[in-house]
Amino acid sequence: MSNRISELFGIKYPVIAGGMVWCSGWRLAAAVSKAGGLGLIGAGSMHPDTLREHIVKCKEACGDLPFGVNVPLMYPEIETVMQIIADEGVKIVFTSAGSPKKWTGWLHEHGIKVAHVVSSSVFAAKCEDAGVDAVVAEGFEAGGHNGREETTTLCLIPAVRKATTLPLIAAGGIATGAAIVAVQALGAEGVQIGTRFALTQESSASEAFKKLCLNLNEGDTKLLLKKISPTRLINNALMQQIQEAEHRGASADELREIVGKGKAKLGIFEGDIEHGELEIGQVASLFKGREIETVSQVMQEIVDEYYATRNRLV
Repeated sequence: MSNRISELFGIKYPVIAGGMVWCSGWRLAAAVSKAGGLGLIGAGSMHPDTLREHIVKCKEACGDLPFGVNVPLMYPEIETVMQIIADEGVKIVFTSAGSPKKWTGWLHEHGIKVAHVVSSSVFAAKCEDAGVDAVVAEGFEAGGHNGREETTTLCLIPAVRKATTLPLIAAGGIATGAAIVAVQALGAEGVQIGTRFALTQESSASEAFKKLCLNLNEGDTKLLLKKISPTRLINNALMQQIQEAEHRGASADELREIVGKGKAKLGIFEGDIEHGELEIGQVASLFKGREIETVSQVMQEIVDEYYATRNRLV
């Protein structure tokens, strides 16, 4: 699987674990890096001191193996977080939800490689102008916050490949070795996997959330909250309340009031599967009935299926 992505990050397989809120703590990041991929700590759900703690523990667990931090650029204490990342010697940062121009230069000055997440070919071209090292093109199959374009991964990847020469990472609906082969055929050189790793033993998500996600059917997630920030949610009491409000034309302010604060933590981390905000990708239904596996088991299955698929297509 060696290519520009694996060489850029110094990893065996060009497989990155998404830096997901309430899922991507140091245990998940370290496990993915130890399995040959690149683990990311999700800073979006961490206070600065908590992030520092997770970075320190991940460094201890990984040794010389690389890992990174995912930072949403809308983070309210962004300056503090970036300084912690630099001070702790993190070498890889994935940014999202904002313009890469503001921080890419600063991160490069501190010896940090930068990948930025986009949802369109227009923003991918802007990433190249900003000087990022790689671009993550994420289709709207993905869980959590999505782009407003609602472009599927299989349409987005070839469009982004035409728009930029940067090393390209595909994301959104990718959870198998066969899916990696598919997006490579369209021009991607690596993949970012969220849902599959969110449901592993090492993920910091609650067991109740993991079990629910491993029993979803097709169509059990929907993209809502488009007046605020498009978000893919699992069908539960909160999602139905949001959907009903949207159907009657609720304003953005009313939707913000319904969602409130801390609902993602309540659902994903604390396990309130009825009243919490439950974010997961469409691909979860592919694993209905499966047990909660370790990262090592998941990675081995992905790698084995990748090579089996390639051999079958030759």
